[in-house]
Amino acid sequence: MKKIGITGSIASGKSTATKLLSTGRGPLFSADNVVKKLYQNKNFRKLILKKFNIKNTPGFKNLLKKKVLHDNKNIKKLEKMIHPLVRKKMKRFSMINKNKKILFFEIPLLIESKLMSFFDVIIFIKAKKEVRLKRFKSKGGKKKLFDLLNRKQMSDIKKIKFCDHVVVNEKKISILKEDLLDIIRRYE
Repeated sequence: MKKIGITGSIASGKSTATKLLSTGRGPLFSADNVVKKLYQNKNFRKLILKKFNIKNTPGFKNLLKKKVLHDNKNIKKLEKMIHPLVRKKMKRFSMINKNKKILFFEIPLLIESKLMSFFDVIIFIKAKKEVRLKRFKSKGGKKKLFDLLNRKQMSDIKKIKFCDHVVVNEKKISILKEDLLDIIRRYE
């Protein structure tokens, strides 16, 4: 089994790249999807509400965002709660799919979380900050949140040192797909 990790800075196009790579080739683990499911889990939600002193309302995630934006220490608190659970799910996913030829993992903070040794191949999806900000805002994100999350991430220059391949994602999706296929053919 070959484990391929896909990472990149916020709004670089990791999800798009991962879907292009994994479709028809192997199972996909998405850390972002795991986090989304965590927020839907009643027990996890209770824990978040208690830890951050938030009322249980339909907009509790917006209240949590405000807390994180208001105090940078809160993002560390949140990561300490989420990251171990995501890692546990990631390991379980690997065990369940151990007989597959290739597994794909979309992990935004792969390098920052020091998960490099877990993967056989790491692909970094790169895009200029202005391109990423535009993408983030087009999905309803605010610049202040983008800036906070972007600062939390290691610089592209530092992250690239830990990656086997770098794919620039600033043009058409057809170009991204072609670049990714050139890489994945080496591992099929």
